[in-house]
Amino acid sequence: MKEQQIYMNRELSWLKFNERVLEEAESEKVPLCERLSFASIYQSNLDEFFMVRVGSLIDQMLLDKDIRDNKTNMTPKEQIDAILTQVTQLNHRKDAVYENLMKQLETYGIRLVDFRRTGKKENEYLERYFDAEIAPLISPTMVGKKQPFPFLRNREIYAVVLLERKNGKEKLGIIPCGTGVFPRLIEVKGAQGGFEDKAENNYPIRRYMLSEELILHFIPKVFKDYVVKAKSLIRVTRNADIDADVLYDEDLDYREFMVELIKKRKRLAPVRLEMSRDLDGDIAESLYDYLDVGREYVFHNNTPLDLSFLFQIQDVLRQIPELFYQKRIPQKSPQFAGGTSILRQIRERDKLLSYPYDSMKPFLDMLREAANDDSVVSIKMTLYRVARQSKVVESLIEAAENGKDVLVLVELKARFDEENNIEWSRRLEEAGCHVIYGLDGYKVHSKLCLITRRSENGTEYYTQVGTGNYNEKTARMYTDFSLMTADTEIGREAAAVFQALVMGETVTESDQLLVAPKCLQNRILEMIDGEIACARSGGDGYIGIKINSLTDKKIIDRLIEASCAGVRIDMVVRGICCLVPGIKGVTENIRVISIVGRFLEHSRIYIFGRGSREKVYIASADFMTRNTLRRVEVAVPVKDELLKLRISEMFITMLSDNQQARLLQNNGKYVRVQCSELPLDSQDYCYRQAYEEREKKDAEQAAGKDETK
Repeated sequence: MKEQQIYMNRELSWLKFNERVLEEAESEKVPLCERLSFASIYQSNLDEFFMVRVGSLIDQMLLDKDIRDNKTNMTPKEQIDAILTQVTQLNHRKDAVYENLMKQLETYGIRLVDFRRTGKKENEYLERYFDAEIAPLISPTMVGKKQPFPFLRNREIYAVVLLERKNGKEKLGIIPCGTGVFPRLIEVKGAQGGFEDKAENNYPIRRYMLSEELILHFIPKVFKDYVVKAKSLIRVTRNADIDADVLYDEDLDYREFMVELIKKRKRLAPVRLEMSRDLDGDIAESLYDYLDVGREYVFHNNTPLDLSFLFQIQDVLRQIPELFYQKRIPQKSPQFAGGTSILRQIRERDKLLSYPYDSMKPFLDMLREAANDDSVVSIKMTLYRVARQSKVVESLIEAAENGKDVLVLVELKARFDEENNIEWSRRLEEAGCHVIYGLDGYKVHSKLCLITRRSENGTEYYTQVGTGNYNEKTARMYTDFSLMTADTEIGREAAAVFQALVMGETVTESDQLLVAPKCLQNRILEMIDGEIACARSGGDGYIGIKINSLTDKKIIDRLIEASCAGVRIDMVVRGICCLVPGIKGVTENIRVISIVGRFLEHSRIYIFGRGSREKVYIASADFMTRNTLRRVEVAVPVKDELLKLRISEMFITMLSDNQQARLLQNNGKYVRVQCSELPLDSQDYCYRQAYEEREKKDAEQAAGKDETK
């Protein structure tokens, strides 16, 4: 059996995930405007993939060392070649999806037009609009001996034009199209001010044009003394893979260092060039040379270079309910009683919130209560990604202003959220919080909050461990768990984690919590070994895993060993999966599904054993080497039997999904799970269950009030 059949390359597996996102944009089962979202997400995902993963592979290739993928033995160049081939194929599908979506939007009166689809009156209106609203605000550049090629900002759209004077001399003209000072989506009005006719559904027709197309069309008016020989829209994607720890000088202020690092990242080398039109050979070659981008990294798109405007189209159609998912609102968890201390309720019994089905409000109420409780002496918390308007941070600031000892670890290396985190760190410090910024060589990715309170019975610990960020926005869009417990042993270990972080160290041993980088991977391997031993002795060995990605080779190899020993393994892996299941004699006892649906699957669950042996954890860590060995991550055991049952039932529901689940086959391909029984969308089921539980609780409370009258 060749290794390549058992393992899948990480980057190619990620592309398969993004293909599943694109499938949602293709699916007629998904409401039209939601399909627009998936098309835009496909593109933004791909942007980040080039910025980070392809950028990293290019850096490895430039080192000219024998660096190979430890699972498939592919060199960086082999991986890049395979990526570029796959992306080209996917982009052809994306072009077809986009064309189909635009055609369907016309049914509802939305038409994205160019100058091939406008009449005389509309052209006159657009020219007046260009002259009055756009021409005064653009900043054209001429490239020549005295004018060097300008810096092109990452993921911004530019109009590029080859110009010729009467004497035959040629120059290159460039105009930024994404300045932000004029709208991207421009309504095209004709003689009667727009809305001149009706679509087939009797909706008024609204015609729109993208501002970059308007600029490109009227570019001769900008360069009046030249003849336009060729023109195109272009978009550059730049490498964003900078290792902050390698570059950091300990004599520098870390926060200010990160500010400068962000500026530097914006100017890194291009890793992709997208073009809307073909340019002739010489001018194209000159453009590639100016940008120092290889020809293999150039992509010609038949769709707009940036699809984010699709969200604006959604806003125009917001009043048509059939075009969107049914409205869902996170429900108040029936575990919590209103008008009663949250801390006291947690003291009575552990609580579990499941986002987005449960509202985040009980957790926010807990923070607010702790901030104003005279008996609370300290609040300690790790922040990785928070909302722009964060109620979590507001409560921490309030606690500090009320004299509490507030320790906050703000991870400034949270990729693409650094600027937001830097600003919050400043505000926290100004309020009197003790702010630290992570560890040398490690990102702090854990979702950990510890409230310490003095009472008549001594010191009380209230520990919250989550699978997702303390972010009110994503708590409505991502599936995550949040466990709140007053367990003293867990509280003491959480305190030890924070003590280590303050000292710039990592926890070297733990009993209750699994804490990466030193006490998670090894403990996972030990629990897998326990199931192997159980199966070999004739028992019912079982492992259930729900994560976002699986790349850690040590864990993969131990899972293969477990499969060979007869351990049944069920995995829900949303994104990257470097293990190929279902191979006879090797991974035949492993089943892997991926769920891509309305909400981003983000929760992590580890289950080992069945019945009385069953151990259930929720965690912040995926099974990726970066999580298990290069980050501070925390997994917490779920001890309450009812909560264990709830998590196990949700896991079984996901395994039973036959609407949004894809099964990973032993040939490395994903196929939709066949629906031979009643249709089951696990996300929709969990939301309906949350509504039903809330209604039942409300009915019980109403009945109780009637009895007291």
